[in-house]
Order: sequence, then structure tokens, then C-alpha cells
Amino acid sequence: MNTIEAITEILKREGVKYLPCFPTTPVIEAAAKGGIRPIVCRQERVGVGIADGISRVSNGDQMGVFAMQYGPGAENAYPGIATAFSDSVPLLLLPLGHPRERAGIAPHYNSLKGYDDITKSIEQVNSPDRTSQIMRRAFAGLRQGRGGPMAIEIPADVALEEVSEESFYYVPSRPVASQGNPSDIEEAAKALCAAHYPVIMAGQGVLYAKASEELVELAELLQVPVGSTLLGKSAFPEVHPLALGSTGPTISGHAYHFIRRSDLMFGVGTSFTKHGMCMNIPSGKTLIHATNEASDINKDYNVNFPIVGDAKLVLRQMIEACREIVGESRQSDQTTAKEVQTEREAWLAQWRAKLSDISIPMTPYRVIWDFMHTIPPEDAIVTHDSGSPRDQITPFYQSNGPRTYLGWGKSHGLGTGLGLTIGAKLAAPEKVCVNFMGDAAFGMVGLDFETAVRSNIPIITVVLNNSTMAVEMTQMADSHRLYGTRDLGGNYAALGKAMGGYTERIEDPSQISAAFTRARKVTEEEGKAVLLEFITSEETELSHRRPF
Repeated sequence: MNTIEAITEILKREGVKYLPCFPTTPVIEAAAKGGIRPIVCRQERVGVGIADGISRVSNGDQMGVFAMQYGPGAENAYPGIATAFSDSVPLLLLPLGHPRERAGIAPHYNSLKGYDDITKSIEQVNSPDRTSQIMRRAFAGLRQGRGGPMAIEIPADVALEEVSEESFYYVPSRPVASQGNPSDIEEAAKALCAAHYPVIMAGQGVLYAKASEELVELAELLQVPVGSTLLGKSAFPEVHPLALGSTGPTISGHAYHFIRRSDLMFGVGTSFTKHGMCMNIPSGKTLIHATNEASDINKDYNVNFPIVGDAKLVLRQMIEACREIVGESRQSDQTTAKEVQTEREAWLAQWRAKLSDISIPMTPYRVIWDFMHTIPPEDAIVTHDSGSPRDQITPFYQSNGPRTYLGWGKSHGLGTGLGLTIGAKLAAPEKVCVNFMGDAAFGMVGLDFETAVRSNIPIITVVLNNSTMAVEMTQMADSHRLYGTRDLGGNYAALGKAMGGYTERIEDPSQISAAFTRARKVTEEEGKAVLLEFITSEETELSHRRPF
């Protein structure tokens, strides 16, 4: 076998089923002949997003892989890789490299240099007989410690050279998880049990560790309210009586109430990174920080009780340590759960007018609210796009089950949600996979709706069309007044129809729920990709935007 045939065989042994890609690279044909289905995208950034979605939804059990040509293919993939790197998503990149005789000659793009800052590691297959070793290191890197992209550059000439039979040997590696130091656990458990107003903050490490059950068990044992980071949204069921929802650029009223008042915060499976799309932690809190990446500890905050370990194992240790301290005495106390409910109802009362607004054009909050009450959250995988869709949906949408929501955004390329949704549907075909995007995001990546149509991937794309850049009103006031710079235009339902999808353009808010019901039926019974365009108002009000 040659190098790319060897790589294909390794991918199959690793359980890879799909290869998001963009021509030209011989890896595509090798994968197809080997039984791996290529998903050819319209632009490389979206293809990386598809691989990203596969990895997230499967929690790395089915690794996302993306292949592209050298030069412009490798260059165009850069923003998608940067997003995956900032969100610590494990995925494998297979950029083709220039033939060795042309490698390193300016101005040819060099992936080895270009990807160095946005991957955990990048290595070149500089000899066919090293293929097994290099692939083993890449997959091991995807499974250990903090997640992130691994890249293997395949020079075009090496790709077609023969691999000697004696050099090819490959057995998939297994992840290795570590518990926290027992003395660190004991000290942290004492602090958590002694706190008057503790809050647990769950990050995506809980999802990758498959530790949601342990998180629920600890919360119920101590009757502690639980919020999540934006990336960790769905790690704790948001329909649970102790759920505060996710915390990002915007948060719910009950999350604001409990976090502001808290005297201790226990972050698990999170890097506790400041700024960006993360909620900053208010000063004056005692911090317990459990992470599988030692470099996260004391990075942005002074941590009182650090723990380095796998989220699932650490949570089990914390459950046992806390049970020794308090027994089962707190489990029947519903005081905190009732307070969560009271605060949530008071917050929703302030927003009820927007959530049920009958005005035309409709508010996007009405679209989000009706959607959540039409398609049960446990049946869906939902994601947002950057800007308004993210900030409007995350406080209100209640996910119900691990990976029923894909939060993202430390390096937030506009348009990321479409690729994630396509990847999510490939990884979990039984789910209703929906992305909410604005008209600006559609302008970035909208043509890749055709990728879903052509590939028979029945997703639902929701375009919230307000014909403007609503969140940029204050920043662009003068330029808009002089030149109309904020105005956007387009009939996106017509574009989606022209690309072969089932589409609707909805202007009457009373038709929101029926449109989602029809959309689900089309995806499930006809297997078609759906685009729903809702004509909305210029909504600029947000819930507790950057409150701390």
C-alpha cells in the first residue's frame, strides 16, 4: 500500500466514518475506496467545522478528520482550525504538502509553520515508512490532556510512495485518565461543604469525560445550583431544578443572582479563562478549580483549591468525600431548588412580553421560545452563531442531555454553526440538528447549505433575518447614517430553494411553531435539508450582557 492507503487503513481502525474535505487531494479518493465517506464542502472553513461537530457530538469517540490540498486549501482552513483550537476540540487535519522538491521555497504556504500556533502539534510524513508512528502520535495527542487539533502534513509525492510491509503496524491507543490528588480532594470537599452559597460551574471537560451523571449526583447530594460555561452548555440538564443555565456574554437572571451572591465557586472541566466569550468570575470568591490541564491552574485567577484530574474521576472523588462529611442530610432540602425556580420565574416575567410578542416583524426571542416548546430539547442538538443569535438564545434555551447543545466561541468566526450542525447530524443522525444564524453569518458561509442538500444531510438551518447588523448599532452609528453600512439584504429562503433544499420564509409570529413542526417532518420523512427564514425586528436588548 502507499502512504495515503496506509492512512486510510489507520483511519478505519480508529473508527472514522466520514471525511469532510475539499479537492484536490488524493486522500479523498483513497478514503472513498477504503469505505470512508467523503463530504465535499464548498469552503474549507466549513469543512473543518463539520469535522469539529463530529468530534464534539461524539465526545471524541468518533474523531473528526478534515483533508485539504496544499497552498490555498491549507490557507482557507486556517480560521476553522483556529476556532477548534481555541475551543479545545480534538480533530485531525490532513493538509497535503508541496512536493519535497518545492517545500520551503517562498512564497509557498508552509503548513508546518502556519499551523504551529493553532494546533497541539503538527508533523510531516517525511518518509512513507514513518506513517504508522506519526499517525499513532497524532491520535494519542487527540486523546490526552486538553483537547485540540492535531495536524499531519502529507507531501504530495510522499502521498503516493509505497509503505514497506514491515513498517506498517497500527493498534489504536486508549485514553488515560487520572484522579485528583486525594489530599487536594479532601481539602476541596471540606470547603465546598462548608460554603454558605456555593455554585458549581461545569465546563466542556464534563462532556468529554462523560461525567454528567456524576455532576447531577454531586449537585443533588449537596443541593448546590449548577451553571455551565458556554462550551459546557448541556453538561448539566438545564431543565433540572438546580440548573442556572449557561454563562457566556449573556446569562439568565437566576444565574446572575446566584453567581453574584456566591461565596465559593467550584469549576470542573473548565479552563477558567477570562474575557472572550467567557463569563468573568466576580472578585471575592473562594475558588475550587478541577481541570485535566495543569497549566490552567492559576492562569487567570488565584485558585484556593486546585485539582488536576479527569472530570469524571474527580467528581466521583468529590461525591465520596462530601458524603463522608454531610451524609445524605441535604438531599431532601428543596430550599435552593425553590429559590432557583423563584428567581427564574421572576426573570422570565421581565422577558415575557418579548417571548410572546405578536408584533410584525417578530422578535427573535419569540422564535427561540416557540422553537424550544415545539421540538423537545432532548430530541435536538442545537447550536448558535456569533453575535445576536448566540447572545439571544443561550440564556433562554434549556438543553436537556449531554451534547443537546453545542456552545462555542472563544475565537468566534462568523458562520461556524452551519458546519457544526452538519457534523452533529452525521455523528447523531437520530437527533433534530438545528443551527440559528443571522443574515450576516449566512453571507459568510450560506452556500454550504448546498453541501447538506447535496450530501443528503437533513439539518434545519434557521436564518434570523433582520436585514441589518443589529448589535453593531452604537459602533457603526456614524458610518450607517452617512452610507447605510449596517444594512444587509437578501431573500435567504429563495437562495436555499435554489440550492435544492426545502425552505420557508415566515413573517407571521403565529406561524413559528407550525413551521418548525413542518421542518422536522421534512427532515425525518423526506431526508431533506431545511432552511427556515424568519423576518425579525432589530432586537438589541440582551439579558445581563457581560454582567461581571
